[in-house]
Amino acid sequence: MQQTRLTRRTALFSLAAGLVVSLRPATADITQASIRVVKDPNCGCCTAWVEILEADGFNATIELLEYDALQAHKAASGIPQNMASCHTAHVDGYVIEGHVPPADIRRLLAERPEAVGLSVPGMPYGSPGMGPETEREAYVVYLMLRDGSTEAFSAYAAA
Repeated sequence: MQQTRLTRRTALFSLAAGLVVSLRPATADITQASIRVVKDPNCGCCTAWVEILEADGFNATIELLEYDALQAHKAASGIPQNMASCHTAHVDGYVIEGHVPPADIRRLLAERPEAVGLSVPGMPYGSPGMGPETEREAYVVYLMLRDGSTEAFSAYAAA
């Protein structure tokens, strides 16, 4: 019987190949992410944001809630009042509040931090769905942490 000898190089190659294979489905999930958007039925900027997400490859569904029900949904989703915006979305276990750029959502899904999700509080002009990016005002995308605190996730300078 022939005995196979496991060398360090073979072991490292096998480990690397296994890691690549195990990470592959996560990449596929990021490109085909389904996102559920909860919004007021009369909000046009929310609809514009959804169209931007869909153009970026997200599969979006929309749930309409009247104002009071939408505010209760935000609170139940763990969104601090100072992080609130007009719509709330849910993607792969995270909450997305407001006009968060698709690239930041994809980064969140790739990095998978221990967090509630992302927020662009208020409705900054020039954020996705809120007017032309070429005329945007400066804004910050915040990472909402599970302990109720926040930290800057990314920032966009005024155009």
